[in-house]
Amino acid sequence: MSTSGWIILIVVVVVVLAVALAVAAAARNRSRAARRDEAQAKREQAAGDATHLADSGRRAQQAEAEAEAARLQAERAESRASEARQVHDVERAEHEDQVREADRIDPDVDHRSRDYEPRTLEDGTGEAGPQQPR
Repeated sequence: MSTSGWIILIVVVVVVLAVALAVAAAARNRSRAARRDEAQAKREQAAGDATHLADSGRRAQQAEAEAEAARLQAERAESRASEARQVHDVERAEHEDQVREADRIDPDVDHRSRDYEPRTLEDGTGEAGPQQPR
């Protein structure tokens, strides 16, 4: 091959390489532009979701406040129930004391018997314990 043949070959190779590099650069630029567009679309979608996110955050806070109010109400109800149970227990004990005292002074009731149990109004009879003659 002559010198001019080599020069033409080198020029053709350089032109082909330059065209290939230009095509690759253009493809890379198109790809980067597409990724920028995709990123911008995602940012816009995220901005739209931010409003929904704020709404759901407010709903969650409201639900938490309602739950706390319900917990406090339940605690107050539990406290009232406990107090009522204590009052009932005291009243029941006082009632049983009265029945025992009545049984103690009643000559027809053996309040010292092993099977003696005072019959209170809670057992439904309203009567004293076993009626055993002495």
